[in-house]
Amino acid sequence: MSVKKASKNKLRLKTGDKVIVISGKDKGKIGNIVKVFTATRKVLVEDVNLKTKHKKVDTNTQEGGIVKIEAPIHISNVMYYCESLGKGSRIGYRVNNDQMKVRYCKKSGEEIEENTK
Repeated sequence: MSVKKASKNKLRLKTGDKVIVISGKDKGKIGNIVKVFTATRKVLVEDVNLKTKHKKVDTNTQEGGIVKIEAPIHISNVMYYCESLGKGSRIGYRVNNDQMKVRYCKKSGEEIEENTK
């Protein structure tokens, strides 16, 4: 009997999801996912994990100095933020009445609407 391993790159969080940071220096901060890096299992969350970068003056932008940029944070350090509960929750998959596979919040049982761009 063979056991099927879960794909290491299967991530339940997607771009546009609202997440809460559950560990690290930014613990408790809430923000939206800007980008997901599947190969490194990291996410870029707006206004979280800000790093200081020193920029030279560029001929195109004429801007220089010290700027704050967002750095990726590991996906294990964030959790989906359920607005109805006001706290973090795990995400599961199930088939709804229309025979469509949807994500849902495991604590509240509510379906998560997909963010369409």
